Amino acid sequence: MNTFGYCRVSSVEQNENRQLDSMAELNIPQANIFVDKQSGKDFSRPAWKAMMEKLSPGDLLYIHSIDRLGRNYNDIQNMWRVLTKEKGIDIVVLDMELLDTRRAKDLLGNLVSDLVLNIFSYVAHNERDAIHKRQAEGIKAARARGEHLGRPTKKPPANFTKVVKQWELGEINFDAALKQTGLKPTTFYKLLRQVRHGKEEDM
Repeated sequence: MNTFGYCRVSSVEQNENRQLDSMAELNIPQANIFVDKQSGKDFSRPAWKAMMEKLSPGDLLYIHSIDRLGRNYNDIQNMWRVLTKEKGIDIVVLDMELLDTRRAKDLLGNLVSDLVLNIFSYVAHNERDAIHKRQAEGIKAARARGEHLGRPTKKPPANFTKVVKQWELGEINFDAALKQTGLKPTTFYKLLRQVRHGKEEDM
């Protein structure tokens, strides 16, 4: 039997150390700890896929909490079945003692585990929906206040109009225009469209 650990955070800015500390306390080999920095909306994650290829019947997988497994109710249910039935491994969810497939393999034990899994999968799914709702409300409120969303708008350099005129008249070539403005080709053309249309676009 091999022991594995899986950790997940939703973005590169988030810290997975708390989950890794839990795995270290279990003496899981470093090579068997897999970490994804990606949304839990589905299981298209590189570390998860790599781990799935290594799992064999009888192995044991530790997860810090059910929402680290995922945040989509149906996907969590289906993946739990794949892991326990098709892969034939045991799973331990560290922050929920009842979600330990090593315990009580009888009918009652399976029933309790299934009920707990259903409840916490539902909670994880609802939390994901709540996050999306809060994000949408925040964007709506920001727009109502007239705040700019997305990357800052790039302003043309001070000499842009002059350089463009020289370029259009054939007095300088395109490479010289880029050098004088300090712009990349894509940015140059985007700013040119902005100037010609009398408006600024998001860069």
